[in-house]
Amino acid sequence: MATWQQFSEEAPALAEKIKERFTAAKSHVLATVRRDGSPRVSGSEVDFRERDLLIGSMIGAMKAKDLQRDGRFAIHAASAIDEGGADAKVSGKAVEITDPAEVARLQGDDGEAHVFRLELTEAVLTWVEGNTIYFDYWKEGQGSKRLARPDNGPVVEVGLD
Repeated sequence: MATWQQFSEEAPALAEKIKERFTAAKSHVLATVRRDGSPRVSGSEVDFRERDLLIGSMIGAMKAKDLQRDGRFAIHAASAIDEGGADAKVSGKAVEITDPAEVARLQGDDGEAHVFRLELTEAVLTWVEGNTIYFDYWKEGQGSKRLARPDNGPVVEVGLD
């Protein structure tokens, strides 16, 4: 799994665009795995700190319990894609930071909380131009590529800018 910094070094242009989407709004949709294996979605904020992408949670919140039990996650920063915006999604495994001094350093004066570092396996940016939907896609160990689906036709790989 890759830290935010590792992803940024492998796919700098894509990482910058995804970071723009996640910093454009405060709240995003986090998907976690419930104890029974079904999905749970929760609102969540992200924080880009040093080399990492972090999320926090109130102590004892269900999303924190989900991530402690099964770290798999996906988080989505939506926009009005039909109005020229882009959607950004990253997924991978959330790893809880448990050292109290490190949690306090990252949290500052925000009080007691769970803090998770997001280790990435995939990142996707999706947007529409004209009648074509584009997907800039990075997968750990496979690099990045751009896919396009023109006018409801087949998905094809196109060159990255």
